[in-house]
Amino acid sequence: MGGKPVIGFIGVGFMGHGMAKNIVQKGYPLWIKGNRNREPIESLVGMGAKEAASAKEMAEQCDIIHICLSNSPQVEAIVRGPDGILAGARKGLIVIDTTTADPTSTMALAAEMAEHGVTLVDAPLGRTPKEAEAGTLDAMVGADDATFAKVLPVIQCWAGNINHLGPTGSGHKMKLIMNFIAMGYGALYAEATVLAAKVGVSPNKVRDVIGSSRLNNGFFETFMKYTVDRDRDAHKFTIANASKDVRYVNAMAADACVTSVMASAVRQYYVHAEATGHGGDYVPMVGDHIARLNGLDMEEEVKKGR
Repeated sequence: MGGKPVIGFIGVGFMGHGMAKNIVQKGYPLWIKGNRNREPIESLVGMGAKEAASAKEMAEQCDIIHICLSNSPQVEAIVRGPDGILAGARKGLIVIDTTTADPTSTMALAAEMAEHGVTLVDAPLGRTPKEAEAGTLDAMVGADDATFAKVLPVIQCWAGNINHLGPTGSGHKMKLIMNFIAMGYGALYAEATVLAAKVGVSPNKVRDVIGSSRLNNGFFETFMKYTVDRDRDAHKFTIANASKDVRYVNAMAADACVTSVMASAVRQYYVHAEATGHGGDYVPMVGDHIARLNGLDMEEEVKKGR
């Protein structure tokens, strides 16, 4: 790559918009793929990005392409489809998949792409859309050393905490461990807060006590910002995505022949909430779901505690 590489970005949603914005603002030529939500597309085009009609067209123009989608089937489709990345890829193309994905799928894609002279890097994300806009996300990167050196300056546009974990696949494995812990927190906080309300301790008091103790952390704070303050945007990560991630965790554990009692238990709350039509709700709202299962209205319990 001579000079600054041409960058592509597929998936400019909650996280992707901020990441792409920071890439173009750092002076990289940027192509983005359009979707039904035109607001982030028009925003980025207004900053100087070009819009590609397909992943194939993007692959024909770019040196490095980011993918930021919801799940592995979507990634597989954008790579393998008739108008996908491989249909237009030139030898030497690097694809950075920031999706929280199934590592088994990642490894299969990496092998297939290598046959076309394309290198797959997995670099899933930590933190929230707020940090995406600020360019201070966490990145867990799986790549060989030479490829990591090539992509590091680009990743530094949108990430403030970058860990190179090993070869391709390592990032997605670590991200599943991280999200297992996070979604486990969510299920635990929800169940504990509902139990407290059921025995007469308000969610407000739970926040006061735990929030001022050594058990406090950022996830607890955003969880309780919704639970007590009813701020719907406190933690914008959907139950459907949480359900998917914990499903991938359980599959990874099964593949590794690891006992996964906790992961199996955590999965049940998210799957049940999704199955009953609440997949579009955000993770802290799983507390409302558990409250309903136990005959409570969490918003009313909060009002009682004021």
